[in-house]
Order: sequence, then C-alpha cells, then structure tokens
Amino acid sequence: MNPIKHVAIIMDGNGRWGIKHKKSRNLGHRAGLNTIEEIIEETINQKINHLTLYTFSTENWKRPKKEIEFLFNLLENFLIKKLKILMKNRIKIRVIGNKKKFKKNLQKLLIESENKTNKNDKLQINLALNYGSKEELINAMKKISAKKEKFTEVNIDKNLYTKDIPDPDILIRTGNTKRLSNFLLWQSAYTEIFFEKKMWPAFTKNDYRKILKKFKLLKRNFGAI
Repeated sequence: MNPIKHVAIIMDGNGRWGIKHKKSRNLGHRAGLNTIEEIIEETINQKINHLTLYTFSTENWKRPKKEIEFLFNLLENFLIKKLKILMKNRIKIRVIGNKKKFKKNLQKLLIESENKTNKNDKLQINLALNYGSKEELINAMKKISAKKEKFTEVNIDKNLYTKDIPDPDILIRTGNTKRLSNFLLWQSAYTEIFFEKKMWPAFTKNDYRKILKKFKLLKRNFGAI
C-alpha cells in the first residue's frame, strides 16, 4: 500500500456549478467552501499530513472585480470564523504564493493565521494564493543567483514557496478539465494525477476516498521500467 503524505487539489468548477444550479458563479464559490470543509475532515481521518488547495492563481486576477472581492471575502470570513476549529484540530495554515498583491487587511489576516497556527502538527493546509508555478520557479532562480549558488535540484527545492513541504503524492483536479494550469509544475514531476469529472461543489468524501484507495494500490515506478 502506497503511503500518502501530501494531496494537492485544483478545485475547479465552482463557477460553472453555480451558473448551472443557481445562475450565480458566487453561489458556486460559496458551495465549494462546504466541500473544502468536508475534504479537510476526511484528510485528517486518513492521517494525511499535507493538503494543498489551489485557491487563487496569478491568472485569476483577470476575473471580474466583483467576483474577486467575493472570493477574498469568503477567505477572510473562513479564516476568522474557523480559527478556533483550526486550533482545536491542530491544523496549521501556510500560504504559498505572493501575498504582496493583496490588500493590507488580507495580508495581515493571512500572516496572523500562519503565526497563530504555526505549532499545530496534525494537518498542514497549504493555501496556494496568488500562486503561479512559473513565477515561483523564476523567483527561485533569482534567489539562487543572488546567493551565487549552483543551479541544482536541491537548491531549487530550497528556494520554492513549498520548501520543507514534501512533493504531492496525489494531485486531484475536479471540473472535467485535464490540465495542470500552472500549479506545482516542478513539485509534480512524479505525482499521480487524477482528473475528476464532477465540479468541485459536487465532489464528495466518498469520491475522495475512492481516489485515495486507488492510489494506495498503484504500482509506482518513478521512471524505472
């Protein structure tokens, strides 16, 4: 049985689900938040240490301003209302991505959430916010050049947003789209990828369990024959 240390998820389909069911992309995003809570709970039950959620990409700034504001309000409310639950369940929050583009109050809340949960050790949730893998790699190269170090795999790993985080064993993308969308490109070199037809709000614990079970039974070769 393959052990699972890290699951990464591209939570795609919120907007399309909202249009289909409620004729509102924003209501789809709100429904997607319920799925996040269920998947966090199941991740803890499965004793998985890391869960990375593609929450807002560098490309998502192209969306309508009102939709972006709604997404950030959802995030703020989640972090404020759920902090006690995060602490009770020993969940650590870490942000991967460039926080500098966010408004000051959101930056402050993200930093406070990271600091307050820093010593929690049951599950680390990595929120990929204003995250783009290409930008991450460019930034890593700049850091290595500034330190006049050699360009090696080890040095690149050490200068990514995900330093000290194991590479994902599993990457799940919901929403019936089969691409990585600039997400963890370096880290996913040997990750098993599962594309799910269901939109994120329709994705269930049972769907999640099926993927985890399928992964555990895979024969993983890591490039070997």
